[in-house]
Amino acid sequence: MAIKSLSIRIEQEMLDKLHVVADYEGRSANSQILILIRDCIEQYEEKHGKIELGGDKKSK
Repeated sequence: MAIKSLSIRIEQEMLDKLHVVADYEGRSANSQILILIRDCIEQYEEKHGKIELGGDKKSK
């Protein structure tokens, strides 16, 4: 599986708070964000069904 990079724009206060939460959980900010994204996808799939990828779509 290829690892992709994603840049986001985030307010300084929100970033600082993310670091506090990540430190509390013993994680890096990057790892904390990945967990939040994974949880969001799991919740979406529980409500709407599994997200199927593939076909002629190109990954970005």
